[in-house]
Amino acid sequence: MNISQAAQACGLPNKTIRYYEEIGLVVPMRQEGNDYRVYSLADIAQLRFLQRARAVGFSLDECRELLALYSNPQRRCAEVKALVNEKIIQVDQQLIALNAMRETLITMANECAGDDTSDCAIINQLAVTESPVMKRPSSMAFTLVDVPDEH
Repeated sequence: MNISQAAQACGLPNKTIRYYEEIGLVVPMRQEGNDYRVYSLADIAQLRFLQRARAVGFSLDECRELLALYSNPQRRCAEVKALVNEKIIQVDQQLIALNAMRETLITMANECAGDDTSDCAIINQLAVTESPVMKRPSSMAFTLVDVPDEH
């Protein structure tokens, strides 16, 4: 089947499938003569596997590891469970960080008068510079970090 049919069969956009091919997560056959992609049922199964793994939060590197286990009949269930347990720990850490962010936002909203004055407690809190006494940038309970954009 072609890429459009594969996309419909697995629920992923064509662009995502092309990206997965570019990084080697799926390698469809190519038609002789025109080099068009030809997706097999095994390719569709891999794409569906990737779609489900990404939907529960696995990174592309983790998906690569899971795909290797998926295609290995000698795999050990303990390896797969260890990966899932690692992901649970990561999700728990993200939840802690998100809850801290939520609490900070609630505090900021509660401290803001929300009126027509130009003095805004939220802006003031976000604009706090490093305090020589505190030796840290602000009183926020979390650190904002850049997260790489993954397809």
